[in-house]
Amino acid sequence: MKVLAIIERSTRTFLPHTLSYVSINKAGESALNGTEKPFFLLSPGEREKLPEKSVGFVLPKDALKFSYFLSSGEDVLFRILEGNPLPRLSVEQGGFISVSHRMQLLRPISVGILTVSDKGSRGEREDLSGPALARSVKPLGMFVEEVAIVPDEIGIISDTLTKWSDTGRLNLILTTGGTGLSKRDVTPEALLSVAEKHVPGIGETMRSVSMKITSKAMLSRGCAVIRGETLIIALPGSEKAAEECFAAIAPALRHGIEILCGWDSECGSRPHHHH
Repeated sequence: MKVLAIIERSTRTFLPHTLSYVSINKAGESALNGTEKPFFLLSPGEREKLPEKSVGFVLPKDALKFSYFLSSGEDVLFRILEGNPLPRLSVEQGGFISVSHRMQLLRPISVGILTVSDKGSRGEREDLSGPALARSVKPLGMFVEEVAIVPDEIGIISDTLTKWSDTGRLNLILTTGGTGLSKRDVTPEALLSVAEKHVPGIGETMRSVSMKITSKAMLSRGCAVIRGETLIIALPGSEKAAEECFAAIAPALRHGIEILCGWDSECGSRPHHHH
């Protein structure tokens, strides 16, 4: 689908825009060309419903799916929220957007991020890799629903993975840490203990890409498994390595999760909300 129009409404007039820059200010509010404005989603013919001092993005009627993401496939990412008199658009990631810009509806993917670290769990070390992964998933139309830091203990790790998969029904769980060769590195074993299926290509890809950076990557035991309808991936513990490995596998994750959850055949049905 394409953006049909970008309309800014003042007190009395409508101002059309052909190219605009959307962003998020420090307060988390949406802004158009640097000025804070509420954003709304309009269908064709709904211009008069647009509140004063706000901006409307006109898209085809089939764009209305609450909680879904609207992605330009590049920089811009909106989330569609319920609103009155029109659906609201929350800017998740900013960038330039123009009339005729092609947009794609993305079903939201719920994510859990589990940092595995003895020192981190005791508060002796700041967790950098967990927040880095939280930033990395956002542009993909994913939202972080669970975050935790646990020690390098198989039982605690596997219990958390089981709870998030079976009760929380998360679509994706990313673990960071515990994939090396030391005696305390047991994250892969925890994944294997809860696994119903293995996805060897994900670990192979992470090592393949990392090997281009350092030969030490061959020592990483990163892996991926499936439990129920949850994909669980073990990434390295360092912030840089976690980001690099996630970037390597990110392009295929949505497709894999859609197949795993059976969404690829639903043709735009409404999302299930996991709480």
